[in-house]
Amino acid sequence: MSIIRRRALGALVLGAVLAGALPAQAQTFPDRPVKIIVPQPPGGGFDTVARIVADRLQPLLGQAVIVENKPGAGTLVGTDLASKAAPDGYTLLLGGVSNMAFNVGLYPKLSYDPVRDFTPVAMVVSWPYMLIARKDLPQNSFKELIDFVRANPGKLNYASAGRGTGQHLASAVLGHLARLDMVHVPYSGAQPAYQDLLGGRIDLFFDNSSTALPQVKGEKVKAFAVSTARRYGPTPELPSVKETGVADMDMDSWFGLFAPRATPQPVLERLRAEMAKVRADSSVVEVFAKSGGAMSTMSPAEAEAFARAEAEHWGKLIRDAGVTAE
Repeated sequence: MSIIRRRALGALVLGAVLAGALPAQAQTFPDRPVKIIVPQPPGGGFDTVARIVADRLQPLLGQAVIVENKPGAGTLVGTDLASKAAPDGYTLLLGGVSNMAFNVGLYPKLSYDPVRDFTPVAMVVSWPYMLIARKDLPQNSFKELIDFVRANPGKLNYASAGRGTGQHLASAVLGHLARLDMVHVPYSGAQPAYQDLLGGRIDLFFDNSSTALPQVKGEKVKAFAVSTARRYGPTPELPSVKETGVADMDMDSWFGLFAPRATPQPVLERLRAEMAKVRADSSVVEVFAKSGGAMSTMSPAEAEAFARAEAEHWGKLIRDAGVTAE
């Protein structure tokens, strides 16, 4: 037998072995700890969702589920790391609207493609953003606020937790769609932004409702509107931006569990079956409901279509608005 024929035969045998190994590997999954990469530091929305999921997923899988925080360059470092992980189900990503949709528009070149490199295991929960203001701001309604901003371009400022964050984009997108001129003041996180907002040194903050709500309920800030097309359960008196007619805005801060795209289907099916139980767990629903979080009921196919649509929608809108992470 010639060398070429022997090599060809060897390649066929190797391919057959590998093809047979994948189903066998999937049948024993998981036989070691599973890791969830969080592309943000401990304590934020990404981290909170990941730890709740990991806590409930661990007994269902019969293996430890470890949350590994990999912050850096916004959400780029951790997400890129997850995109390059072995597609075997043992390394998952806590994805959100920021790293799976916003980054498409914020960066001209990404080291990962959220659609090509990942597939949703399950969408988990979402919150709207809430437009709040210092307590002594003279305006008392969203209409009054918008009228004032339009009559006084550049007069009011708004905080964010940093360039390219959800808080920045919520205000920037509103400004773009409604043609508002406001001054952006970026901070190194939400906590220092709140210090200046509560101290009356900053005017507005379009923050995630889960962290804005306690400030509103404590009457430490004024609240004007929410970013989603629907109203927000804990504050039914607040209008959505969309219903006011000021801007066609529908923006959720959503989170889901993702796996590398080439993960074997049997492994994905196991993970998806267990995540369906996590989402149906009354204690999980209750924990998120306390902060107004809406649990997702999307099927895998719906989650796939949703993630693709979000990346396309926000990528275009952010580029059109001229917002960048730099």
